[in-house]
Amino acid sequence: MGAEQRAKDLGIDFPDDAERGYLNLVARTGNLLITSGRTSTLKGKLGDDVTVEQGYEAAREIAVGLLQSVHQEVGSLDGLRVIKALGCVNSTLEFTDQHLVINGFSDLMHEVFGKEGDGYHARSALGFAQIPTGAAVEIEAIFQLPD
Repeated sequence: MGAEQRAKDLGIDFPDDAERGYLNLVARTGNLLITSGRTSTLKGKLGDDVTVEQGYEAAREIAVGLLQSVHQEVGSLDGLRVIKALGCVNSTLEFTDQHLVINGFSDLMHEVFGKEGDGYHARSALGFAQIPTGAAVEIEAIFQLPD
């Protein structure tokens, strides 16, 4: 079973009538797809009014949106490889579990593309004093197209 079918089995839909964003949501260069940062609808600060579990779900929600943007750009998830993710977590100075929040993104990539295969990616998970619009999480990613 390919990544496209696994994503659909997880309940992810791929509307082909999505509006284009103000900025390019996915830039293609050579065989790489570089996504713009996508923010969560969840607002707030980890370590204050947002729990790790809520942040994890927000990161997973972002992962779905990134997959939908990539799908809109290339028409399928099959054959793609997740290369790198940058996870930004709106957090207090004392909060140190940014990596657990961004696991929401990584776990979904592992489910869709395989943890031992194309979903096994490099990642950074960083804490920020603030993220645009007060979002709890922002993530960008790089995918590789098949040769």
